[in-house]
Amino acid sequence: MTHTRIVLAALLIAALALVSGLPTQAQDGGCQGKADFDAGSTAGTFESGGLTRVYRLFVPSGYDPTQPMALVLSLHGAVSSAAEQEEKSGWNEIAERENFVMAYPQGILPLAVGWRWKAGEPMGSGDAGQSALFEAGDEAQVDDVAYIDGLLTHLSDVLCIDAARIYVNGFSNGGGMTHHLACVLADRIAAIGTNAGAYTAIPGGCNPSRPVAVITFQGKLDRIVPYEGNERLGLQGVESWAADWAARNGCETTPTPIARASGDAISGIVYKGCADNASVEFYAIADGGHTWPGGGWGGFSFLLGKTSTDIDASETMWTFFTQHPMD
Repeated sequence: MTHTRIVLAALLIAALALVSGLPTQAQDGGCQGKADFDAGSTAGTFESGGLTRVYRLFVPSGYDPTQPMALVLSLHGAVSSAAEQEEKSGWNEIAERENFVMAYPQGILPLAVGWRWKAGEPMGSGDAGQSALFEAGDEAQVDDVAYIDGLLTHLSDVLCIDAARIYVNGFSNGGGMTHHLACVLADRIAAIGTNAGAYTAIPGGCNPSRPVAVITFQGKLDRIVPYEGNERLGLQGVESWAADWAARNGCETTPTPIARASGDAISGIVYKGCADNASVEFYAIADGGHTWPGGGWGGFSFLLGKTSTDIDASETMWTFFTQHPMD
């Protein structure tokens, strides 16, 4: 009996030692095997599809490698960069206060003084100058969906990320890319936010594997990505775009107005009764241009139009995201 007990005890100890050494999530929902990470903003690179891709990362000072954190990705617009999106969107301040990780991926297709995303079908030929810019460059090797998918895996490997709280938002061409990601990576993305999104058709259509909560903003005086869309360029109007997402999410067909305490220029609606609580919120900005509400794009008002201060897109998106983790 004594020998048998010794053998059983030894086997039990060996099994416990093996299990404790596995880099799995602990029963309390924390992370094991994650290293400390320096707080602040840094530049990073990631290999995807034989290309070296660039991104920026912000880790809050309250980061704890044993406690899963939300991750928010913010995608820049065309003729822009990850650094500009980080600087002007105001996301880092929110991430520091609310204790979550921010990442700013960067497109790789060159456009004037910046970069752009391969967000869907090429833009139409109605506006020759703009279309030529967007269709320039060798796109054959670029797969931005695979890049973002791989980047999510990479960040989850090195940081303690809560897989149920991964969110993506984007501006203009980056808004179009955010829409594309929600259509094909719904199993990884809990909710999305877009602003002045350039929504072009996606090859094969938009067929998400699960309902995805959506919040969007659009200026009615946007001259770059018109509120009503642009058929010649293949850009969908934001009202029909939001209604399409409501239909995908199984929401009620008639939206409900969103009451606001201030800001007469802002009108909002929400589609409720959606599957998995995946509501769709839409804010129209009567005097808004091609800018990020509450952000730092005011210096180019002669070209981009007014930057609204009646609503802060990043703050409003974050509140929305916290209400829509993945089930």
